[in-house]
Amino acid sequence: MKYLKEPDYSHGQQSKTGILLVNLGTPEAPTAKALRPYLKEFLSDPRVVEIPRAVWWLILNGIILNTRPKKSAAKYAAIWTTDGSPLRVHTEKQAKLLKGWLGEKVASPLMVEYAMRYGKPSVSATLARMKAAGCDRILILPSYPQYAASSTATAFDAAYAWLLKTRNQPALRTLKHYHDHPAYIHALTANIRDYWQMHGRPDVLLMSFHGVPRYTLDKGDPYHCECQKTGRLLSEALGLEPGQFRLTFQSRFGRAEWLQPYTDKTLEALGREGVGRVDVVAPGFTADCLETLEELAMEGRAGFLATGGKEFHYIPALNEHPQWIAALGQIALDNLGGWVSETWDRDADEQARQTSKNLALNLARR
Repeated sequence: MKYLKEPDYSHGQQSKTGILLVNLGTPEAPTAKALRPYLKEFLSDPRVVEIPRAVWWLILNGIILNTRPKKSAAKYAAIWTTDGSPLRVHTEKQAKLLKGWLGEKVASPLMVEYAMRYGKPSVSATLARMKAAGCDRILILPSYPQYAASSTATAFDAAYAWLLKTRNQPALRTLKHYHDHPAYIHALTANIRDYWQMHGRPDVLLMSFHGVPRYTLDKGDPYHCECQKTGRLLSEALGLEPGQFRLTFQSRFGRAEWLQPYTDKTLEALGREGVGRVDVVAPGFTADCLETLEELAMEGRAGFLATGGKEFHYIPALNEHPQWIAALGQIALDNLGGWVSETWDRDADEQARQTSKNLALNLARR
């Protein structure tokens, strides 16, 4: 094992606690050239595609990477902003706002950064930078409220892979899920109610979660159950009756059965049933991205209206909603017990570090 080069060390360096917000990832640009390496990294992950490696290698490199980048680039181009990828823009803002929110609660040194599981900034590069800045305790906080092996677990894999190559490892904590955390449910509720206050209420609220293959449920992945619990808690918080909401799954890929009911099929059925207005919200996405802005807000709208639906609304993801930043902060604090302090004293800490440094130097001279 060849370890990574350690950053320069000096006695008395101030230690920090770090929080790493990890999201899925995004290409560098909405072009086929940028999509190819991004898709290759993403689809090469054995947690994302669980079929025999040799078979999948042929499919991925022989077919998908020669056809999908151009199609995906067109979709990304439809939602790209002047600031870049919406997912990156929102995730970066969330990290900055989270740091500010925690700065009002925590006195001890704290560093908040973000990384992408696929693409840049990478998990490994960001962890290395945090370590070099003095973080000896780091909380990995995935942007996925519901745990799935293909999302949350692979974010942890990236962090553990970096640890394997690190000689002087920082302490690491991982946050598995927060699908039923009261602050998260409250933020979802506030976001939807704020939208309804401005635009009125729908006939049906459709809660769309990212899909995963059906076999993952059979093999023990808790994702389906956690989505169902989020949906139940959210419907209760909004005071919805059973007929006023639906829970569905989107983003199918390949020919295998995925978790049902499917979002696109449900929207088309609601249109045929003559439902006047449908609002779609994506509780599993904490930042707007391709799957929400293009697949739901554009393709979903088209499918609903084409089959007879009258009015379609997409409710934006949590993004930088104040209640979500507060929820993110509370969730982080719940998992930072013993690592941060509200009563930390800078002068006392500096004096203690200087004393320790002097003792170390005196011992070295003997």
